Amino acid sequence: MDYASLIERRRERLNELDRLVEDPRLYDDRKRACALMSERSRIVRLLEDWEALIVAREQLEEYEKLSAGEDEELAQLASAEIESQRRLVENLEQSVQYALLPPDALESRDALIEIRAGTGGDEAALFAADLLGMYRRYAETHSWQFEVLDASPNDIGGFKEVTARVSGVEVFRYLKYESGVHRVQRVPVTETQGRIHTSTATVAVLPEAEEVDVEIRPEDLRIETCRAGGAGGQHVNRTESAVQIFHLPTGIMVRCENERSQLKNRETGMRILRARLFEMKQREAQRSYSEKRRSLIGSGGREEKIRTYNFPQNRLTDHRIAYTAYNLDIVVATGALDDLIEHMQHAEMSERLDELNS
Repeated sequence: MDYASLIERRRERLNELDRLVEDPRLYDDRKRACALMSERSRIVRLLEDWEALIVAREQLEEYEKLSAGEDEELAQLASAEIESQRRLVENLEQSVQYALLPPDALESRDALIEIRAGTGGDEAALFAADLLGMYRRYAETHSWQFEVLDASPNDIGGFKEVTARVSGVEVFRYLKYESGVHRVQRVPVTETQGRIHTSTATVAVLPEAEEVDVEIRPEDLRIETCRAGGAGGQHVNRTESAVQIFHLPTGIMVRCENERSQLKNRETGMRILRARLFEMKQREAQRSYSEKRRSLIGSGGREEKIRTYNFPQNRLTDHRIAYTAYNLDIVVATGALDDLIEHMQHAEMSERLDELNS
């Protein structure tokens, strides 16, 4: 892809920013000053990477010419450098691509993951538990914190639904691609005749919302308390710690019962409600996106089938970018999603750059 026109726009913007930051009155508005200085820093880093990319490409071309030359010793030395130089070029290209995209403030946010068993009965619930474990281990590889906020387990170790919070550096940037229908094909542990079943679970990844993102009026809420279900002994039988929150204008209902404290369950419920309302707000904004980008990232809707986990073939397929890998066992067992997510990011960056050029 030719980045020249986009780079030239950034140079022009940098000149404009240089004039703005020289104005002493700019700092009367500290928030605007910080935003402009941050934008300037991003453009400076982009231009530095761009210059480094030009040099790296020229060096790679030189190595390739030397490797095909008549001087055998020089050709061997050049050949030994080609692979590492290609990786350098690829890394710089990715950095330039990412820097050329308009910054998305949501990418730096923490995320809530909601997983629900779909079609398939007990096997769907077990698959939901497998997905939860996969995301937990993926979070561990990135040194993120993973906390289950609310869960409805079944009797065989699965989940009818479960909500988790993932916090760390740029969590939503990596997890946002996971929303949609996940399909599993395998022989369930409950299957006695060895037949392969197809089941589904739905995943929704929501950027964690702040109080300023959405307005929740007290008169729009109906909050009820009730006894928690499931294990818990005397606490469950005697204490009305579970909380149900109804948002009347939208009909959204959130129920939380994981904590022993009614207050903590209420706080967790409000956090989940706020994220769901913020997601609705973001979906309205997404209507202005191109159809092509919505097909890649998805609307976050639970109706979109995005991925198949075929255990008999050890195959993982993401249908949005025609990605297929034959290491499904490792992905699920260790949370090794980096390669898939990297392919998703590359596809998204390419499409967003096409939009900028159009």
